[in-house]
Amino acid sequence: MKTLLFMLACSLSVSSAHTGQAQTLKLLHTVPLPGVKGRFDHFAIDVNGQRLFVAALGNNTLEVVDIAQAKRIHSITGLHKPTGVLYLTNANQIAVANGDDGTFRVYGGQDYRSASTAKSLDDADNVRFDAQANRVYVGYGDGALAVIDPMNWKTLASTKLPAHPESFQLEREGKRVFVNVPDAKQVAVIDRDKQSVIAQWPLEKFQANFPMALDEANQRLFVGCRKPARLVVFDTQTSKPIADFEISGDTDDLFFDAKRSRLYISCGEGFIDTIQLLDNNKGERLPRLQTRSGARTSFFSPDLGQFFLAVPQRGSSEAEIRIYAPQ
Repeated sequence: MKTLLFMLACSLSVSSAHTGQAQTLKLLHTVPLPGVKGRFDHFAIDVNGQRLFVAALGNNTLEVVDIAQAKRIHSITGLHKPTGVLYLTNANQIAVANGDDGTFRVYGGQDYRSASTAKSLDDADNVRFDAQANRVYVGYGDGALAVIDPMNWKTLASTKLPAHPESFQLEREGKRVFVNVPDAKQVAVIDRDKQSVIAQWPLEKFQANFPMALDEANQRLFVGCRKPARLVVFDTQTSKPIADFEISGDTDDLFFDAKRSRLYISCGEGFIDTIQLLDNNKGERLPRLQTRSGARTSFFSPDLGQFFLAVPQRGSSEAEIRIYAPQ
């Protein structure tokens, strides 16, 4: 019996030491969101004003969090399955895609009042901003990527895709858009000038590709897959997969930390995975950080040097936003 207890104590000691090594993210604050039910979707950030905008999809609200004070300061209500969120710094406006009614709603960044609405974007989802061209991109419908003019919020063009788009990334120096199209088992590549698909990169071994991140400087595209749970790395010049890593299940967001050459991956299984990228397209999966089941939506701000995780309500545990600092 004494031997068994000794072995158990040693096991716990090793496990504890192993967990200690996992502090790639240090928890700074927890922001409670009482009354917020259901799952979350995407985030946006106001860096100068240190505000975080969180689409509470299941609650039909947009939650506004003061990052510096670590507290919720406002809720925009009356939304319909809010998904993608965008903050326009120069205009001080917040734009929210609504999957249920196909609208793209714009609110004043100071008073949070309705300012404009773009329509006819059925199942509107992910949103991105092309700062150089001053254009907004919205994935929507059974397969399309819309281009919207933020001066008048009118749709200028739409590129057809083979199925509904999930996460997508825009090159800053180039003209390409990389789009996850999980139902078509591919990454579609769009030319922004031509507004057409110029390539389709198949995903055969690893599928259900939802989150995506881009390391444009090193010509790497990171794609998170759920079937099976895997991170796939594409060479954006050759269009070929060059590496893959095991990750936790039910991933929905991933971010590239260029300063530390790391990937942060939030997974609904209840973990944040961190992959340390090494030379020659190799990488090391660091010990994962336990969170809560269903906490798969996140955001990383390189400007603030902080990582944000949306944790949904479960039983008696209220919904919350966790704010981490990379270590």
